[in-house]
Amino acid sequence: MSPLAHGLNGAADLPIPLTYALVGAAWALTFSFALLFVAWRQPRLDPESPGWPLPTPVRLMIDAPVTRGIISAISVVSTVCVLVIAVFGSADPALNPVPGVLYIGVWVGVMVASLLIGPVWKVISPIRAIHRFGCLLLRRTPEHGIIRYREEWGNLPAAVGLFSFVWLELAWRTPGSVASVLTWLIGYLVVTPIGLVLFGTVWAERADPLEVYSTLLAHLSPFGRDRAGQPVLRMPLNNLAGTPGLAGSVAVAATLLGSTAFDSFSTFPWWRERVDDLAPVVDPTLVRTAGLLVFIGVVGGLFSVAARATGGVSSAERALLPRRLALSLTPIIAGYLVAHYLTFLVEKGQATVLLFADPLDRGWNLAGLADRDVAYVLSSHPSVLATCKVLAVLIGHLLGVAAAHDRCLLLLPPRHRLTGQLALMLTMVAFTFTGLYLLFGG
Repeated sequence: MSPLAHGLNGAADLPIPLTYALVGAAWALTFSFALLFVAWRQPRLDPESPGWPLPTPVRLMIDAPVTRGIISAISVVSTVCVLVIAVFGSADPALNPVPGVLYIGVWVGVMVASLLIGPVWKVISPIRAIHRFGCLLLRRTPEHGIIRYREEWGNLPAAVGLFSFVWLELAWRTPGSVASVLTWLIGYLVVTPIGLVLFGTVWAERADPLEVYSTLLAHLSPFGRDRAGQPVLRMPLNNLAGTPGLAGSVAVAATLLGSTAFDSFSTFPWWRERVDDLAPVVDPTLVRTAGLLVFIGVVGGLFSVAARATGGVSSAERALLPRRLALSLTPIIAGYLVAHYLTFLVEKGQATVLLFADPLDRGWNLAGLADRDVAYVLSSHPSVLATCKVLAVLIGHLLGVAAAHDRCLLLLPPRHRLTGQLALMLTMVAFTFTGLYLLFGG
C-alpha cells in the first residue's frame, strides 16, 4: 500500500514518551509566566531593524534576473512534468510520485525550507512565473490587475484554499489517490492564475494558500529585507513582529494548527472506532469533515476569545486584537510542522524520490534510483527523534509566547499589559499541553 493512502498521517511514526511530554509542558508553563511577570517589561522586537547585510556577491546572485529566470523556468517545466506524470503515469499511488510531490515536497518540504531561508513559494511559484511572463508580453506591471482586491477580504480566500487542502488530506475518502491529488492541483492551477489576472500580485500575497502559508513561516526565517529591499540577516522574532494582521489571519492559523491537531487525533483507536461505527449510517467523509471543523473551530474560537480578554480598550480595538495577535501562533504552527512531519519528510520523502526511477510506469530505471532503498535514519533512533519532536513543540511555544507578549506590550494600555494577556498565555500553554498529549497518544 502507498504510504500516502491515508493522507499524511505524520504523527503515527513514533509516539512521544509521556515523560518527554510532561517535562516539555512543565517547561512551557514555567517559561511563559517567568517571561510574563519578570524578564520582559518593554517592547523589544523591531520588524524594521537593519540587521546584517549579506555579502555583496550573495545579494547580487539572489536578486539577479538570470537567477530568477532560471528558477522560474525550472518551476514551470517541473509543474508540466508533474501534470504529465499524473495523467499518463500509473493510477496506483504506490507507483506514481505525484501524491508525494504534493504532500511531501510542497506541503512539508517547501514550508520547512521557508522556515529556514524565507518565502520559498513566492520565488518558485510556477503561476507567478507564467503571470510575470504574460505581463511582460502585454507590457503590464504584475502588481496591477483588472479590479481592486478588497481590503476586508484579507487572508480569507487563503484560509478557504488551505481548508480545501487539509480536507483532501484528512477527510476525503481517498486522499492519496492520483486522481484526488490531480483534481486539487488542477483547481489550484486554475483559480490562482485567474486571481492574478483579476487582482494582480496582491492575490498571490493574500489569497494563494501555498504562498500565504510559505510566507507566514518565512517570518520566522533569519533572512529578511531591509527598508531598501536588500536581503539581510535579522533576528527571527524581529521578522515575525512584521507579520501583517489582516482579516482572516486567525482563520489561516486556526486551519493550519487545528488540522495538524486533528491529524494526530485521527490516529487514536477511539476515533477510528467511532468513524467505523457510524459508517453504515453516515458517510465517513462527513464524520471526518465534522471532526476537522470542530478542531479548527476550537483553536480559532479559543484564541479569539483569549485575545479579546482584556480591559482598557474600546470595543472596536478589542475586535481587532485577535488578528493583531495572530502572529503568536506562527511559531507554534512551525513547531508542530516539524514535530508532526519530520519523519514523513525525511524518510517518506526518499520513497517519493525513488518513484521517479519510473515515473510513467514503463519499466525504466532513471539514474539507477530503482536500485536504492530508503534510509530510515530517524526511525532507527527513536530517542533522538522523540527529543527532536518535543523540542520542536517546546521551542515553538516559547517563541510564540515571546511574540505575543511583545505585541501585547505595544497594543494594551499600561494598566492591563499583564492581566490583559493572562488568558492568551494560558490558552497557548493549553495548546502546547494538548499538542504534546496528541503526539504522545498518537
